[in-house]
Amino acid sequence: MVCALVAPLLVCLVLVPFRTMFPGVDAALVLVAVVVAVAAQGHRLAGALAAVSATVWFDYFLVPPWNDLSLASAENAWTVLLLLVIGVAVSELAVRGRAQRRRAQAAHGHLDLLCRASRSIGTGLDVERTAEELVQVAVPGFADFVTVDLAASVLAGEEPENGSAELLRVAVGGVGEDHPFHPSDMSTGPVAPTPAACGLPGAVTWSEPDLLASTAWRSPSPERGETVLDFGLGSLVTAPLRARGMLLGTVNFWRTRDSRPFGAGDPEVAEELAAKAAVAIDNARRYTRERSTALALQHSLLPQQLPGQTAADVAFRYLPAGAQAGVGGDWFDVIPLSGHRVAFVVGDVVGHGINASATMGRLRTAVRTLADLDLPPDELITHLDDLVLHFAEDDRPGAARNDGAGPCDVGAAGDVGATCLYAVYDPVSCRCALASAGHPLPVLLTPDGAVDLVAGFVGPPLGLGGLPFETTELDLSAGSVLALYSDGLVETRERALDDGVSELRELLAAPAASLEATCDSIIHTLVTDRPGDDVTLLLARTRVLTSDRVASWDIPAVPALVARVRKQAVEQLDAWGLCEATCITELLVSELVTNAIRYGEPPIELRLIRDGALICEVSDASGTAPHLRRARTYDEGGRGLLLVAQLSQKWGTRHNAKGKTIWCQQVLPAN
Repeated sequence: MVCALVAPLLVCLVLVPFRTMFPGVDAALVLVAVVVAVAAQGHRLAGALAAVSATVWFDYFLVPPWNDLSLASAENAWTVLLLLVIGVAVSELAVRGRAQRRRAQAAHGHLDLLCRASRSIGTGLDVERTAEELVQVAVPGFADFVTVDLAASVLAGEEPENGSAELLRVAVGGVGEDHPFHPSDMSTGPVAPTPAACGLPGAVTWSEPDLLASTAWRSPSPERGETVLDFGLGSLVTAPLRARGMLLGTVNFWRTRDSRPFGAGDPEVAEELAAKAAVAIDNARRYTRERSTALALQHSLLPQQLPGQTAADVAFRYLPAGAQAGVGGDWFDVIPLSGHRVAFVVGDVVGHGINASATMGRLRTAVRTLADLDLPPDELITHLDDLVLHFAEDDRPGAARNDGAGPCDVGAAGDVGATCLYAVYDPVSCRCALASAGHPLPVLLTPDGAVDLVAGFVGPPLGLGGLPFETTELDLSAGSVLALYSDGLVETRERALDDGVSELRELLAAPAASLEATCDSIIHTLVTDRPGDDVTLLLARTRVLTSDRVASWDIPAVPALVARVRKQAVEQLDAWGLCEATCITELLVSELVTNAIRYGEPPIELRLIRDGALICEVSDASGTAPHLRRARTYDEGGRGLLLVAQLSQKWGTRHNAKGKTIWCQQVLPAN
């Protein structure tokens, strides 16, 4: 204001020595320029005062008679009047122009803020991280301090309950440490939601009527408002985080008394920021729910503890993919088989999420079912491949049944991609047979410390159909370690598959106290904090059943020799100290050997295995499988397998390249 009064006076004093050399109109134009310069500062009153001051001093110094406020001519009077009118008009125009520039700059700033919000909010799928991104965008460009409060159910991935929700402060941010009020004063955790209006002088409030109606969401407190004022805050905008009709939480934008208070247009910007953040938070919440569901499904489908078996010592590790990638479809299994054999399975379903987990469960169940049939690895993988084709056909939307589609058509439309490795180890023969459907072959550590990748045939992935699979056989010494794994362990964006396998070989060869320690070392070295794919590792150290636990006899196909075979079996049980099992075993051996002689083909072999359980196996060269049936009252035969099934814990048949084997298992006596 002082400048508005003094500036025209100083200009008039400067022009006094030259007032006789140029007309008064020119001097009036100079003063108009001074008035414009003062009015351009944006103050309407200052512009008006400058116009009045210029008019008075122009009349006093530059209009004859000099140093007098009386106008001598009409021309001078018009000049003075025009100077006053033009000065006021130009002042008003300058004020309006400055206000428009200020509004344009504010609008540009708001658009830039919203543009940065679109780029920066929702870059990930983590609820808390998204709330932090909202804070980082809003401070300091829009507010001095920002707090984000979310319903506890949102953090868990669930939908918030309408009308009652426990709020948790999940993100806080603000200006520098030296300010008397710092975000650390708004620590995260359970909070009583900040009211939309806390009695703050000049506060701009914005909220929805139904939001304020919920006492669980809003808890107005004058005492809290006084505390906020003590911290130096001057204005507040509170906006709800609402998406798809659900209230997820609230965001509070604060400005201190040192900053410009929130004004017109700021609540709309706060609404836009909250809306963008709410959509991103809701997406992260829904992803969290889907991931939790997939994890729960996968957890229920994977083995929680390995079954008891004596063929190998086993250790495993399974890690789901990081939050960004989503849960995948990796699975593993250890399946005890007849004859104390054991099957190791590792598989990987293409994709992530609930669908991948569900497909994984279907395949794992299928493998377990096929394993009960004691099929060779290549045949099991072939049957599994056929099942994947059926899965693909069933999953095709609108697919007609029996439409004559060939394997190629089904495979192309199914999109059920998976790989699987199935290995069977026999501790009696010390042989391991395995087959792979597109899955990496295991790494083998021999007792002498040599580590190498198993050489064998890798078939096509499951679901292509019509392509063959082959069985690879290995001779393993006692103490050999097989490392079965998924590609998520050895292959990442930064590491090629071959490099990962080389690192795995080095880690497997390093001395370790146990298989568990080896697993920990491998996972710690090869796996990042947030793996891009599921990680599966299964280590198996082989054992061998020594000759003192296995007895076998070649049996001529002569029915009269069955009595001698029973006697040999009884003598072997006596040597093992299993006299209490003699009666039942003698009967089982008699029935199985008699059936093999009567219905099978030579050569015939009887084998007894003692290790945790007593197993009786009779093998012959016939591929015909026996069937359990119920004999009628007066039938002379047909009761043999029924007796075997009743007297043994379990029994079954398995086929091999030389014929079949009928086996039965008994529980050993307690002593």
